[in-house]
Amino acid sequence: MGAQDQLLDRGPGVATQRRARGQRAYWAGVAAEAAVERTYLARGAQLLQRRWRGKAGEIDLIFSDPLSGEGALIFTEVKAARTHASAAHALRPAQARWLCLAGQEFAAGRPTGQLTPMRFDLAMVDGQGQVALVQNAIGEF
Repeated sequence: MGAQDQLLDRGPGVATQRRARGQRAYWAGVAAEAAVERTYLARGAQLLQRRWRGKAGEIDLIFSDPLSGEGALIFTEVKAARTHASAAHALRPAQARWLCLAGQEFAAGRPTGQLTPMRFDLAMVDGQGQVALVQNAIGEF
């Protein structure tokens, strides 16, 4: 077998390993979102949607802030990484743009539409499960 054949013949274990990594990443994301959800609920926010998907993309968590007096919407992007800094760097400008579009799409279905007060937060979860929040991390609406 030549060197090129050895590169192509990775065996059945590679696909299994890739699937296992994908499953671990999925469940780590679910756990991170649950930790962030608990943090917002402890602050008095009301959960409206988990993993809401619109034409523009998916929003991890959507809350209503009854303390604002206006029922402001809080669109939260959750990033999990070894450190909060690594999680913050995982939010790319293109993702921030589609998150804003998806938030506007969600708000359009509310009684006050685009006039609904809203903000876009970044929630970072580190390797120890500690949550750090950045309010208005993605513009201000």
